[in-house]
Amino acid sequence: MRRPLWLSLVYVLLAVAGGALLWLPFHTQMALDDWGVTLRERGTPTQATVVDQVTESGGNRSSSSRTMYFSYAVDGRTHSQEVPCFEVCRAAGTEVPIWVNPADPNDFVTDFGQLSGHRGRVQGVLGVVGLFALGAGVVLTLSRIRRAARPGDRAGRASHDAARRDRPRRVAPTPVGDGRGYTGRGKRKRNARR
Repeated sequence: MRRPLWLSLVYVLLAVAGGALLWLPFHTQMALDDWGVTLRERGTPTQATVVDQVTESGGNRSSSSRTMYFSYAVDGRTHSQEVPCFEVCRAAGTEVPIWVNPADPNDFVTDFGQLSGHRGRVQGVLGVVGLFALGAGVVLTLSRIRRAARPGDRAGRASHDAARRDRPRRVAPTPVGDGRGYTGRGKRKRNARR
């Protein structure tokens, strides 16, 4: 049974959407890296203290995550903000240089390049979804192309039948009267039969 053409289009669109979703976390990370550089250039420098460090169990589905809680003062006001531990995790009581966004005191970058808050989580989840969508779209599209190229399909069968018709046919000799094969109509044979 031949599948409709729109189904092929759906498979291709699934692969394209998956590729876009897979690209999203990389694009977000590049934008966050650029923002960290901007904060270091234009932000207000200050010192933050790591007040606490918490490890949350991820259960059966994911690994545990660690978070540092920072306390710092900007313009005479004390602020608290969390920073995820990815590459660096400082112990409680440690002082860390930070650069704070003058427009938003909860937005800062640390001296080890980590931004405040948990940014990019949604994009990371969408990237995983995109990976599966891209894989499924590519596999389904390739299976559809392979299926269309098989001789068992209508188009393949028609070209296969046309090629068979164009081939010269071999004709097997037919037995004559006494069961011996027909070899020709020379004089000898005619005389031999009499």
